[in-house]
Amino acid sequence: MTTGARTAPSVSRPRTGRLVIASVPANHAYVRHLAPEDGSGPVRLPDPTPPGAATTQQWWPPVMLDAAWVEDHDFDVFHLHFGFDARSPADLEELVAALRRRGKPLVFTVHDLRNPHHLDREAHDRHLDVLVPAADALITLTKGAAAEIRARWGREAVVVPHPHVVPLDVMRRAAAVRGVLGREPRHRELRIGLHVKSLRAGMHPHPLLPVLVDAVRDLPGAVLQVNGHRDVLLPDGSRYDAELAAALQHHAARGEVDLRIHDFLDDDALWAYLADLDVSVLPYRFGTHSGWLEACRDLGTAVIAPSCGYYADQGPVLTYEHDEDHLDAASLVAAVREVHANHAAVPIDVDARRRQRAQVATAHARVYDSVAGGRR
Repeated sequence: MTTGARTAPSVSRPRTGRLVIASVPANHAYVRHLAPEDGSGPVRLPDPTPPGAATTQQWWPPVMLDAAWVEDHDFDVFHLHFGFDARSPADLEELVAALRRRGKPLVFTVHDLRNPHHLDREAHDRHLDVLVPAADALITLTKGAAAEIRARWGREAVVVPHPHVVPLDVMRRAAAVRGVLGREPRHRELRIGLHVKSLRAGMHPHPLLPVLVDAVRDLPGAVLQVNGHRDVLLPDGSRYDAELAAALQHHAARGEVDLRIHDFLDDDALWAYLADLDVSVLPYRFGTHSGWLEACRDLGTAVIAPSCGYYADQGPVLTYEHDEDHLDAASLVAAVREVHANHAAVPIDVDARRRQRAQVATAHARVYDSVAGGRR
């Protein structure tokens, strides 16, 4: 439960004639790309640095979620995206009450209808049961998610697609490389990626691995590349998965997997890694939307996505059947074979992504105006 104690120094309202948004968070690629490229549009307050944080760039846990912060700061609209996992439903009710007392509208973007970090859905459902009914406006990323919101809470959400994740200049360089690859002979190598990184709860690559090994073995020129973090794949790692690590080492020793174990990749390394793949297989057994999928789209990397969640609503993907209850191995093999049969560089339309960003920014500005009631 939060208290009435002040959590961060009060700051003056930015001197601007534009709407001021308290965005949770502000310094995240998705949120940054909701703004027009020229920096116009609403002003988003910077993320307050949590007490004891090691760096001013750290936004977790979000200080703005404290009711006391809401009482002490001046803004026009409170826009919540994510970061409320560590809060209790009572904390969120207190936040909503503080917003109501100050007459500040709440916009909530429903990114996750099922939290990919939680094995059990109960805690996230309880959070949503506070936030979705309380919001003055709801946004979500796909029509499928909007339909689920309507069915569960009787609320209408504005559907605004996910903007680009990768910087536009990086996308342009990737597009130039893909253009060269598209002119190369069709017998060039096909690199299929499976990323196991730090194995959040919604990821379940274990049953996918033998299926992919068998499928790729039969495809001329195909390579299965598996990348994973040291904390999962090395014995001294804090989240070591002995079963997965042993299976990967076994297949790597037989030349069936190009295994790459490394620490967390910074953005530049991540973009380079994804751009080197022809296709990325998403190993999710539950979830809703995916920023990884959007990054692949930005870089011309095809995506094989599971049937759970609303990944197919986000953009063009090949779908295989996978959820908490089952994996249809045949559908995964069929997706891999389809990519191999139609092996070609995926074109990247950077200008389309740029236009989409402008449309996304306009859609958000309209939502803010609608809830702010002309407040400036």
